[in-house]
Amino acid sequence: MEKKNRPNYIQKLLEFKDKEAIKVITGIRRSGKSSILEVYRKHLLEIGVSNDNIFYMTFESLVNRDKTYRQIYDEIISFSKKTIGKVYIFLDEIQQIKQWELAVNSLRVDIDCDIYVTGSNAYLLSSQLSTYLSGRYVEIKVLPLSFKEFLEFNEFDASKSLEEKFSMYIKYGGMPILTEYDFDNENAIFSVLEGIFTTVVMEDVIKQASVREPVVLDKIINFLSDNIGNPVSTSKIKNVLASEQENIEKKNITASTVDNYINLLENAFVFYPIKRYDIKGKEYLKTQEKYYIVDTGLRNQRLGYRNIDRGFVLENIVYFELLRRGYKVSIGKIGDKEIDFIATKTNEKLYIQVTETLAGETTRERELTPLRMVKDHFEKIVLTSDVLFTGTSEDGIKIINLANWLLEE
Repeated sequence: MEKKNRPNYIQKLLEFKDKEAIKVITGIRRSGKSSILEVYRKHLLEIGVSNDNIFYMTFESLVNRDKTYRQIYDEIISFSKKTIGKVYIFLDEIQQIKQWELAVNSLRVDIDCDIYVTGSNAYLLSSQLSTYLSGRYVEIKVLPLSFKEFLEFNEFDASKSLEEKFSMYIKYGGMPILTEYDFDNENAIFSVLEGIFTTVVMEDVIKQASVREPVVLDKIINFLSDNIGNPVSTSKIKNVLASEQENIEKKNITASTVDNYINLLENAFVFYPIKRYDIKGKEYLKTQEKYYIVDTGLRNQRLGYRNIDRGFVLENIVYFELLRRGYKVSIGKIGDKEIDFIATKTNEKLYIQVTETLAGETTRERELTPLRMVKDHFEKIVLTSDVLFTGTSEDGIKIINLANWLLEE
């Protein structure tokens, strides 16, 4: 099947083409890293790089998984001796190989090459890279499809409205592999998503970290999935699990176990933490973090699709869209009020509230009041699915249709 282009990621790779820095492409399994690598390889061919100068190896294949880092190094060195000019090295799912960083670091200095690696576990990549390749790599973080990409990757009946397509995106998420399936076949789609989630947990959490209590891990996954957008703490999770101990063989659950398992899930790119920022005190707070899940489809497969969660799911979608657009994101605290997101870039800041509806005076004031309390001149936005209020503004606060905002460049 033809790999579809994701130009934002290809452009990021091109910005570092032929630079000494090793390009490290990270993200949850099946988010499209390998496809991006393949599209980029084809682009190199189109701009004149000879296929004789491109070395590609994937470690998802059993043919390569048992190779040692030394065998990989020797194979690439042998390949380079048969070529003229720079060698472009592509190593897919590199975390499968123990001490892979030794081979990559040596190749970097031993031959004229441009190195690209992908990986699905942040711990293996960050710890090893920081030790052996400090300052010599750049990380390119891949997320599942944005709503805009979702529309570009899939074909829809002409009768489908934008709102209907957005509802499908909310329900099924943006895993690229879903483009191969019919959205009318819900059972097939959720079976695929279940397979992805199981593989991620088994390969990038349980096996990589030798998890001894998979039942506890499973319950933590369910808890975080069920509480996206809600403040959580290790002690809260520990207490909830402790109340269910009879169902998990009465094992004592410690705070360190909960912390460790959450870190493993973060390292596998399943959950992303977001810190709270005190706007008046101008400091990050150390308590009551929130977590968002990398793909709403994975959550819905896990818990079942529930309209009562729609507000938090919309927050989840906005959070990852802000990350895609290159913002650093935090939760805003101002007095006793909270702003869903503060998104910052160099010389740019957005204050954003996300709500399904603005109907009702109580809801309207709940969303607008925290933004009114911020006295600087940066842009303040309410993103909502409520079409009755979009396109308007109040006290300088823009009210924008969420689906339309997601389609902006």
